[in-house]
Formats: sequence, C-alpha cells, structure tokens
Amino acid sequence: MNLSERLNDDMKQAMRSQEKFKLTTIRMVRASIQNLEIDLKRSLEDSEVIDILSREIKQRKDSLQEFEKAGRDDLAKDVAAEIEIISVYLPQQLTEEEIKVIVQQTIQETGASSKAEMGKVMSALLPKVKGRADGKLVNTFVQQFLQ
Repeated sequence: MNLSERLNDDMKQAMRSQEKFKLTTIRMVRASIQNLEIDLKRSLEDSEVIDILSREIKQRKDSLQEFEKAGRDDLAKDVAAEIEIISVYLPQQLTEEEIKVIVQQTIQETGASSKAEMGKVMSALLPKVKGRADGKLVNTFVQQFLQ
C-alpha cells in the first residue's frame, strides 16, 4: 500500500470513528496532494508525497513558533497536534548523531574543505536525508563541520 492509499484509508477510518480533528488534518494534507496531482496530471509517487508531508510539517512548525511567541497556546496546541498526526506518515527521522555521521561522510566524499563549497556538499547530502531530517538542522551541521 502506498502512502496516498494509506492516507485515504486513515481518512475513512477517521470518518467512521468520528475523529474530527484527525479527519480535518488528513483532508488538508490530501488536498495538497490532490492539487499537485492535478497540476502534474498524474498520480504522485511516495517520494513526492513525502515532500508534500515534509512541507506541511515545516509550515506548521513555523506557525507553532509564531503562535508560541504571540502567547496563543490554544492555536499552538492545535498545530502541535496536526504535526503529530502528519509525522506518522513520514519515514523514521534520523537522530542528530546519524545526521552528523552522514554529513561527515558526504564532506569526505565531495572533498569540501571550506564554507565556500557548502553548496556542493548540500546538493550531495540532501538526497541522502530527504524526508528523514530537517533541512535547517542538516545545514547547521554542514556549517559546523566546514569551518
């Protein structure tokens, strides 16, 4: 079963069990997926669905920070719950230690030695961690190792 089918099945299950919040969250994600499918005029592969899910989580994390700054705990709680629901569909996230190891290996593979070569490292690194690590965190580690 691919990711889109799993989302559809979970959406149906949420309807049956009357979990309105989960249903609404899955519907929002499905809408993003369907919009891209319409634009591309084809079904999406799992990797493309993972990209959408990652984007949705990133947007919600940004919103969460803004809500917390503004003292809107009610909205922050809802956004945190949405993040939790969407995260279930993403691949297992890498730990910081695993990311550091992958970053160091990629720096060795590319032969980079300064921050000027950061683009080369990032372009080689991002496909390796796609959907499994936050881009900001990866970027931070690359900068740390390329001093």
